[in-house]
Amino acid sequence: MGQQQLLLLVLGIVIVGLAVVVGIQSFSENQVKANADAQVNDAIRIASDAQAWNLKPTAFGGGNGAFTALTLAKLGYETNTAGAYTNLNGEYTLAINSGAVRITGFNTTLGTGVAMVVCGTTPSNIATQVSTGLTAAPTTFPTCT
Repeated sequence: MGQQQLLLLVLGIVIVGLAVVVGIQSFSENQVKANADAQVNDAIRIASDAQAWNLKPTAFGGGNGAFTALTLAKLGYETNTAGAYTNLNGEYTLAINSGAVRITGFNTTLGTGVAMVVCGTTPSNIATQVSTGLTAAPTTFPTCT
């Protein structure tokens, strides 16, 4: 009877150990996915603010139909010395390239990144690309339609 109880105890410990490992692994994967989703949400908020800024006349502090002078600071985001906006989800930068806005978000801890292009003022003028497993901010961008 003693050997049978010992065997059941060892089996119970192994099952509990496996369950803990699987739980930790699932939590880590979910954390990466949740952060990538949060980065997309942040980038879309920045893109929406950029589109609204584009539509405002210059007299009201807007771009008067162009993105050329746009910065994160002009959109009201608190930026660091490099001009990047940082929150819990990552660090976001904004650049103007060929009349389109390029928004980059990157989380160094989790290796998640988002690259977004805004080339107009309608929802269809926003293109998004999400990446995981990165060691640096995304450098390739989707194309705008």
